[in-house]
Amino acid sequence: MKPVMTIEQLHDLMMREFPQMAENFDVTEVRDDGATVRMFIDNSHLRPGGTVSGPTMFALADCAFYMATLAMIGPEALTVTTSCSIDFMRKPRPGDLVGDARILKLGKALVVGDVMIHSIHDHNPVARASVTYSIPPKRTEIGVS
Repeated sequence: MKPVMTIEQLHDLMMREFPQMAENFDVTEVRDDGATVRMFIDNSHLRPGGTVSGPTMFALADCAFYMATLAMIGPEALTVTTSCSIDFMRKPRPGDLVGDARILKLGKALVVGDVMIHSIHDHNPVARASVTYSIPPKRTEIGVS
């Protein structure tokens, strides 16, 4: 697989399509098998006891895999999550998180892969997500094939 979108194009898409959350994420790498995304963590992402919440890690996994998918297929904003399962392995202390998304299979209708999440403080994984995305079918105009 070769990426068809650059980091800058992915940032532009996020700002255009998801302005309410684009500032929380930074695509830091696009590679042949996926992408890496950093999530900026603040107090609103913390659970009592000072650890990053599960829903925050889930959001990072979903965003990282979305960016990896779009990097490979182009700006198909209606590409959607069909399945996501996440294993929480250890509590990350407060601080930014990094999601390394890897595409394992890129088909015509589905993309399957995983996301490993670690803290910027420690490269041991804090969570692992298994993700499947649905790619919208190519639309053709009536009378045009």
